[in-house]
Amino acid sequence: MIRYLLVLTALFGLGRTTFAQVVETPLALEPVVAFGDLKWTGWESDKDGVPTPLRPILLTNAGDGSGRIFVPQQQGIVHVFTPESKETKIFLDLSKKVVYVDKENEEGFLGMAFHPKYKTNGEFFVFYTTTSHPHTTVISRFKVSKDDPNKADPSSEEELLRVEHPYWNHKGGTICFGPDGFLYITIGDGGAGNDPHNNAQNLQTLLGKILRIDVDKKDGNLKYGIPKDNPFINKTAGNKPIALPEIYCYGLRNVWRMSFDRQTGQLWIADVGQNIWEEINLGVKGGNYGWNLREAKHEFAPNSLSTSQAMVEPIWEYNHDIGKSITGGNVYRGKKHPELAGAYLYADYVSGKIWALKYDEAKKAVVANQPIPYTGANLPVMSFGEDEAGETYFMIVSPSGKGIYTFAKKAK
Repeated sequence: MIRYLLVLTALFGLGRTTFAQVVETPLALEPVVAFGDLKWTGWESDKDGVPTPLRPILLTNAGDGSGRIFVPQQQGIVHVFTPESKETKIFLDLSKKVVYVDKENEEGFLGMAFHPKYKTNGEFFVFYTTTSHPHTTVISRFKVSKDDPNKADPSSEEELLRVEHPYWNHKGGTICFGPDGFLYITIGDGGAGNDPHNNAQNLQTLLGKILRIDVDKKDGNLKYGIPKDNPFINKTAGNKPIALPEIYCYGLRNVWRMSFDRQTGQLWIADVGQNIWEEINLGVKGGNYGWNLREAKHEFAPNSLSTSQAMVEPIWEYNHDIGKSITGGNVYRGKKHPELAGAYLYADYVSGKIWALKYDEAKKAVVANQPIPYTGANLPVMSFGEDEAGETYFMIVSPSGKGIYTFAKKAK
């Protein structure tokens, strides 16, 4: 199937319009359980008579040549294993420091990123909601144990940044290193609905933003450095700062998730919508993505789109007839599925649909958005991740412990 879409080609403003062919033919791939026989150390499906589904909130790798896979539970326990493992090892247990309750399930352990020089410095970073203060997120540095590469040193925690949120939802939570070596951090708009405190458009709060910091430096009283080319550094009116220097871009509701294309370095951003629209964006330094003046490309009542402001256009959107909560993934750069090469994999948590989207940089247009069908029950995809070889996995809440999936050729 080929669909013709009216595409806005300029990133800022309205720009010129063109018609683009969008291929929507389903791919001959299907989701399959990965590591189905893996035992999750310390996890029980039924604890004290209470069902406790496995919540593997993300999957990542250390980039150190070991081939190991790291999977945190949302409750704060980080597992490590190799593809050949029969049982995981507990790399880090932060369950006593992490807040997670099912009725407020946008909190918990939400993000993890290994330093680009992890092989030599043993540093990694985590994002979690802390027990020490209500609705507060913490970004901390840890180091691996000196004696065991499969154990972190819990006493090494160095808190870099803490952000208070007025409500339990919209925490953001992705942290990842860009090709520039800086750490990028997503922070949600503070929660509730409609962004009631107008945080996303306010450059004097970190809420509703993507931040960029230098974890290898310390500026003044900060536990980190501010990259010299951050877009809002030294922005003042008179002698008063008008923007926080950590901000990389703004106008975001609840980014879930973001990732860098390991080949091109392009930043991909999936922002969860509220009333009608879900959206996919490309990262633009200093960009305003419009929330809460608009939702994706559309005016957002009771606010309205300010045509006097230049805003970044999403490259793709879909409405709530298709799905109601986007889960961003990554651009596929593995070798097992050449038909996915260069495609951005993403899903919808509510509808359970999964797609492979291809964007033509020269045309500034999406040229394919192909479903990856699944004949079983809906898969509520929580997150995507890559192993060291670039193969993609996705995670679901699982009562059986079979919570990690990957892709295989569809059986004929």
